[in-house]
Amino acid sequence: MKILIVEDEVGITNFLKQGLEEEGYIVVIAADGSSGKALYDQHAFDLCLLDWMLPKMSGLELCSYIRGQDAQIPILFLTAKDTVSETIAGLRAGANDYIKKPFSFEELLERIKVHFRASDIPDLLKWNDVVLNLQQYQVFKDEREIPFTPREFEFLQFLIENKGKICTRNQIIDAVWQTSFEYDTGVLDVFMNAIRKKLQLNKDDARLKTIRGVGFLLND
Repeated sequence: MKILIVEDEVGITNFLKQGLEEEGYIVVIAADGSSGKALYDQHAFDLCLLDWMLPKMSGLELCSYIRGQDAQIPILFLTAKDTVSETIAGLRAGANDYIKKPFSFEELLERIKVHFRASDIPDLLKWNDVVLNLQQYQVFKDEREIPFTPREFEFLQFLIENKGKICTRNQIIDAVWQTSFEYDTGVLDVFMNAIRKKLQLNKDDARLKTIRGVGFLLND
């Protein structure tokens, strides 16, 4: 993972660079906003740490520029500014988070890890003409939203994520219900019937098959 740090205080940048590199991250440093913008344009980064008050180009301006180029990259501010109006300004510019100075390295490291995990989660999951919005628990077919219960959504999500593989009944119960039904998995048939009906798929449709006595198989 590659991190861009734009900070004009040498003591902070040296401290961060050493600590983050010891954690296995690749760290690139810029001492002003203009240099940070140039580095961002030249390289691919996975996360940006920006100071608010920077020479040549403010952290707010740089944040807004980076967000305009990439809607997903996590951007964290390192700043002493923490008033409501300043926080709102940073969020509107595209920041994901704030680390107030002075801060502990351990807190910063945990926040970086959280944002890396979040950025790894896709917003959309697609299967043919069906699209799942994983953040909002929405299902769309042919761009029309179809109401799904949370459990139906997670059932369908599990099948799509395991497309082309037979998903056994016990695997589905473990993943979706996060428990084990040792005696009866017939509840899955009720949910499957509801999913088929909502997606307008009949029982003979080869794209979503019931494997008798085993589980279900979803194909393209």
